[in-house]
Amino acid sequence: MGVKAIILPSYYLLMKSIVLLSPYWKEKHRWMASSPKLAELWQRLGYRVIAVCMGSESKVDRVSDTLTIHYRKDLFLKDPWNYGIAFGFAGYVRRLIRKEKPDVIVANKLLFWSSLCVIPLTFTGHRVLVLTDALVGMTWWPRGKIPQLCAAIYAWTFGWLILLCADRVVTFHPQPEGLLRRLGIAKKTQVIPTGIDAGAWGVGGRGLGNTVNVTYVGRLESIKGVDDFLAAVVPMKKYCPSLSVQVIGWFEPGHPLVTEYAPEVNFTGLRDDIPKILAECDIFVLPSHSEGLSNALMEAMASGCACIATDVGGNRFLIQNGVSGFLYPAGDRAALAAHVRRLIEDPVKRKAMGEAARKRIEEQFDWGVVGKKYEKLFA
Repeated sequence: MGVKAIILPSYYLLMKSIVLLSPYWKEKHRWMASSPKLAELWQRLGYRVIAVCMGSESKVDRVSDTLTIHYRKDLFLKDPWNYGIAFGFAGYVRRLIRKEKPDVIVANKLLFWSSLCVIPLTFTGHRVLVLTDALVGMTWWPRGKIPQLCAAIYAWTFGWLILLCADRVVTFHPQPEGLLRRLGIAKKTQVIPTGIDAGAWGVGGRGLGNTVNVTYVGRLESIKGVDDFLAAVVPMKKYCPSLSVQVIGWFEPGHPLVTEYAPEVNFTGLRDDIPKILAECDIFVLPSHSEGLSNALMEAMASGCACIATDVGGNRFLIQNGVSGFLYPAGDRAALAAHVRRLIEDPVKRKAMGEAARKRIEEQFDWGVVGKKYEKLFA
């Protein structure tokens, strides 16, 4: 015990705890990538994490001594809503907090059902940090006029109240300063990206043979713009026989895009070997119509892929246009096709852009950098 006391940092001897309120965890299409990543980072900083999220059934999963996940069964509204409702969620959270007595309470993702807990927790004397990669209904919009109207109404009622109740607000990428002032939260808001363990992502394997691999990683949901990606890239196979197109991620059986493009596109479904896939990817495309700070894009950049993404949300925070990737207007299929064509024809540019992307992740978004910001925030 004496040796351990000397070797281990003091925070392992007096471990603090975080209750993390999250919409979802790693459960099929209800994947919320930022929450597992943040939980992993905070455990590295010496915190015990108790996560409360929604899922297909109520259960408790004790992953390790430093991570426990509480799932609450929800009613899930499918695309374009992608929203779960779990009655009794706030009451369960309050009981858990009384039992665990956490040092920090964090609500991840604004406007999901789980974030509504911030309101009653604040009124009962708790201080809650709100983390979000997007301000839904303000700077992030679903596709379709009715979902957009509903998002705006929700944002400027409950969403605004949640932000006002929060002790501090952390956004994963910069938000318009004028909007933050209008909301009355400018003085308590700061930017801390989710970050990534850059060392876990290799950069070898691509460039072998004559095939140029163009890849999208993510769910087949309307907001992700996969229809734009396929419509822009698949016709290029007629003029570029070496082009290989693949879509990695969950999709519902009988999805119309899969039915239409299956003969020419490799739809893999869910995969658990994303580092290997990205290490062999030449061009990565993120065609989202709205986006927060994309973990998929960060992983592709860390893997040294030449990346093309829409000029929205956190994409423009991650990518320096023309240097560490290309940005294009959301929905502009001609612009997307032009960027893909240029990178296919210019392997030197592909390589340089991939190297610049990797360097940017290492310097600005690696966990070593992000972890220090969270240590300061929690202190």
